[in-house]
Amino acid sequence: MSIQSEAALEAGLIATLRQMDYEYVQIDEEDNLQANFKQQLEIHNRKRLAEHGRTEFTDEEFEKILIYLEGGARFEKAKKLRDLYPLDTADGKRIWVEFLNRQQWCQNEFQVSNQITVEGRKKCRYDVTILINGLPLVQIELKRRGVELKQAYNQIQRYHKTSFHGLFDYIQLFVISNGVNTRYFANNPNSGYKFTFNWTDAANVPFNELDKFAVFFFEKCTLGKIIGKYIVLHEGDKCLMVLRPYQFYAVEKILDKVTNSNDNGYIWHTTGAGKTLTSFKAAQLVSELDDVDKVMFVVDRHALDTQTQSEYEAFEPGAVDGTDNTDELVKRLHSNSKIIITTIQKLNAAVSKTWYSNKIEAIRHSRIVMIFDECHRSHFGESHKRIMKFFDNAQVFGFTGTPIFTENAVDGHTTKEIFGNCLHQYLIKDAIADENVLGFLVEYYHGSEEVEKGNANRMEEIAKFILNNFNKSTFDGEFDALFAVQSVPMLIRYYKIFKSLNPKIRIGAVFTYAANSSQDDEQTGMNTGRYVSESTGEADELQAIMNDYNEMFGTAFTTENFRAYYDDINLRMKKKKADMKPLDLCLVVGMFLTGFDSKKLNTLYVDKNLEYHGLLQAFSRTNRVLNEKKRFGKIVCFRDLKSNVDTAIRLFSNSNNPEEIVRPPFEDVKKEYQQLATDFLQKYPEPSSIDLLQSEKDKKDFVLAFRDIIRKHAEIQIYEDYNDDADDLGMTEQQFMDFRSKYLDIHDAFILVDSVSPVKSGDETPGDERLEDVDFCLELLHSDIINVAYILELIADLDPYSNDYAERRKNIIDTMIKDAEMRNKAKLIDGFIQKNVDEDKENFMAQRKKADGTSELEERLNRYISTEREKAVNSLAQDEGLATDVLDHYLKEYDYLQKEQPEIIQKALKEKHLGLIKTRKALTRIMDRLRSIIRTFNWD
Repeated sequence: MSIQSEAALEAGLIATLRQMDYEYVQIDEEDNLQANFKQQLEIHNRKRLAEHGRTEFTDEEFEKILIYLEGGARFEKAKKLRDLYPLDTADGKRIWVEFLNRQQWCQNEFQVSNQITVEGRKKCRYDVTILINGLPLVQIELKRRGVELKQAYNQIQRYHKTSFHGLFDYIQLFVISNGVNTRYFANNPNSGYKFTFNWTDAANVPFNELDKFAVFFFEKCTLGKIIGKYIVLHEGDKCLMVLRPYQFYAVEKILDKVTNSNDNGYIWHTTGAGKTLTSFKAAQLVSELDDVDKVMFVVDRHALDTQTQSEYEAFEPGAVDGTDNTDELVKRLHSNSKIIITTIQKLNAAVSKTWYSNKIEAIRHSRIVMIFDECHRSHFGESHKRIMKFFDNAQVFGFTGTPIFTENAVDGHTTKEIFGNCLHQYLIKDAIADENVLGFLVEYYHGSEEVEKGNANRMEEIAKFILNNFNKSTFDGEFDALFAVQSVPMLIRYYKIFKSLNPKIRIGAVFTYAANSSQDDEQTGMNTGRYVSESTGEADELQAIMNDYNEMFGTAFTTENFRAYYDDINLRMKKKKADMKPLDLCLVVGMFLTGFDSKKLNTLYVDKNLEYHGLLQAFSRTNRVLNEKKRFGKIVCFRDLKSNVDTAIRLFSNSNNPEEIVRPPFEDVKKEYQQLATDFLQKYPEPSSIDLLQSEKDKKDFVLAFRDIIRKHAEIQIYEDYNDDADDLGMTEQQFMDFRSKYLDIHDAFILVDSVSPVKSGDETPGDERLEDVDFCLELLHSDIINVAYILELIADLDPYSNDYAERRKNIIDTMIKDAEMRNKAKLIDGFIQKNVDEDKENFMAQRKKADGTSELEERLNRYISTEREKAVNSLAQDEGLATDVLDHYLKEYDYLQKEQPEIIQKALKEKHLGLIKTRKALTRIMDRLRSIIRTFNWD
C-alpha cells in the first residue's frame, strides 16, 4: 500500500476548505497576491467605500495602503492588522480602512491558495496559504505521512531566514502537519518546537489528524475568532502569543456565563498551564462587554499582586490598574479603570472599614465581575463572605490548579461550595500528555530515616548529600533548586550547616518575617507552619542570612526592605538576566512553594510534610517546559511521602494511574537504555564504522539512532542511582563520548551548510532524507554554564609551573570539544593559551596575582579573537580575490541582523565576471568559510 504523498495531502486539505465555503484563488507570485489583496480589501470595506459613492480604491490610494502596511517590524504589523487605517483621498475625504473585523469575526473574506512563489533570499513555494481579506494570515506547511513533524517546523524557520517578507509578514498563525499529527503556533520565530500545540475539543480530546483538525480549527468563525480575539500581542517581548485550546475553551465558558447568566464558576487548570494568560484574556474580553462595569482580578498576597500586574503589563501596557494600598483601590473603583488588580486583603478592608465602604457605597450594586486567582487558598473565610455581601451584583470566577474537595478540605468548605460548578478542566495528566508541563521524577533518600527529624547528624548528612548531588540534578548548575523544610527554626539550622560545609554553590534562604499568623503552611496543605517572631530573635537570624547574601551579590538588603530582598531572590532564581549572578539553591519554608514560576528551576529537595494541594503545588514549581534537556521536574524526598504523593496525584488527575504523572523507577529506564545501546552497537560496533558511511541516508539513519541514545542518556543520568562508570548500561561513557564526537562531526558537515539552491516544495522524497531537516537536539549536548566566562575562569586558574598543568590545560580543550556549541572555538582557545600562557609564563603568573587579573585576561582574549578573526578574513579575501571591505560588510550585517545575506557576496562576484558555474562554486566556497568564521569568532 502506497504512502499518501504530500501533494495528495495538500489537495485533500484544499478540497476540505472549499467544502467549508472557502474561495479557492490561484496566486502564482507576489504581483497576483497584491492584486487579489486589493480586490478582497474592497469587498471587505464595501460599506465604507459606498458611503463615498465608490466601490474600489484608486491605484494611488492602494499604493498608500501598501506603503503603510510595509512599515515596521512583524510585531508592529500585527498591530496594524488590528487597527483602522485613515486613508485620505485625493478629493479631501477620509476612508477608515479595516483590515480585519475583530468584533464580528465571521464577517471577513476567507480564501485559500497553494504553491504561492515568493522571491526572497531564495525562491520559495509555500504549501497552503489561508488569506483573510486578501492578507496571508495563516500558513500551512505539509510533509508526507511518515516524515517527522518537526521537519515542517524547521522548514518554516528557514522561510523566516530566507523568504518571508512583504504581505507575508502579516502571517499570524502557522499550522504544520504530516497527515496524522497536526499542530499550530503563533508567528513568533524561533520560540521552539515545544511551543507548538495540538487542537482539541472542550474535553481535551485532540484532533491530530489533518482532516479532523481542519474541520474544527479552520471553521471560518472559529479561525476568525482565534485571530481576532485569542492572539495576544505581548508588549514585553514584542511577540505574538496564541492561546492553547484549553485556554480558549475556559475563556469562552466564562464569557458565556457572564453574557447569559449570573452564575458563578471556577476553572480547574493544572499549575503551570498558563493561568495568567488565560485570566488576562478572560478579564480583557469580559471588560469589553457593554453591561459589565468593572473587572477585578483578586490575588491573595502582595507577591502575586505585583507579579500579576507586571505580567498583565507585559501582555498590554496600561490594560489594567494595580492598587498599592486600599486608598488607591477605592480611587480606582470610582475611576474609569475597567480592569483592576488587587489583593483580597485590600478588598476586604475596602468593604469592612466604614471609612472606605462609605466611599464606594455608590458602586456596590454595579455589575462587577471578579476573577479570583488560585481559588484554593484564601477565599474560604470571612473576608470572602464580606466582599460578596457588599458587592451584591457581583459575579465571581475562580482559577485553580488544585481545587479543594471533601478529601482535602481543612474546614469542610470546598471550591464548588464557594465558587459553584467547575466550568472547564485541564488536569495535570492532560498537560503532561500535551507536553505543556513536565512529569515528575520522585526519588526517596534512604539515609538515616529512623533518626529524629531534627537530629543534627541527620541534617548534616542531608546537607552533604544535597551538595554532592547538586551538579547531577541541575546539569552542573544550568538549572537551580529549592530546598523546602518544615519550619523556620529548622531552616536556620540547615542554613548554618550548609555554611559550615563551605559550599561551592551559592546558597540563600527566604522566609516570612512578621509577627502575625501564618499562611505559609495553609498553602502547603499541612497547617503546621510558623512565621518569624520578633521576640524569638529569628529576625536577627534572617538579617544574618541577608548579610551573607549581600556579601555574595554586592547588595544591601535589610529586614526593613524585605520585599526588595524577596524580589531579588525571585529574579536570581529565574536566571533571566545575564548580568545577575544566579542563586543556585534557596532554602524555604512556605514561600516560593506556590505561585513561583521559573523555567530554570528543575529540582526540589523536600524535608517537610506535604499533602494534597500543597504537595502538588510545591512539586509543580519544577515542571515548567523549557527544552529537551529539562525532561521532568526532579523531587528528592528526605521523608517518606510516597503515600501522600500517590494520594495527591490520584485526587488531582482523576486517575488511579500515578505512572502518567511520575517517571518510572531507575531500573525500568536502565533496561530501556540497555536495549537501545545493544541495538545500536549491533549496527555500529565501533566509532570508526561511522567514517565508512557514504550516503546522506546512511548518515541520517545513524543520527536518528544515536539521537535516541542521547535523549535516553540525558534522562537516565539525572537519576540518583545512575553512575557513569557502571559497566552494565550496554554502552560505556567513553563509547558514548566517542560516538557523540562522530555525531557532532556530521552535524557540522551538513546542518551548517545552507544550500544556495531554491527551497522546493511538493512531493519530493529525496528532500525528506536531508540531514538539514533533522533535529539534532544539540541543547542536550550543550551546557549554558560552558561559556566564555567559564572558560576564562578555567584559564585564570592555570599554573604553567604546576605538575598537573598539562592535564588541566587538556581538560579545558576537552571540555570545549565535548560541548556542541563551543567545540568550534576549541582550536582558537588552544592558540590563545599557547601564546598567553605557554609562551609567556612569567607575565601570565604576574597578571594572575592582580586583583583584576581575570578582567585583564578577558581583554587579552578579546584582542586575540579580534586579531585572529582579521587574519581569517584577510586570508579568505586573498584566496578568493575579494576586497576585505566586502567581507567585513557581510560580517557586520550578520552581527546586526543575525541573518545571512549572500547577495552581498554575489554582487562582488558579479564584478569579477567568472561565468555562472564558477560564480556558483565560488559563492558556495566563500559562504562556507564565512560560516566557519562566524562559528569560530562570534561569542555570546
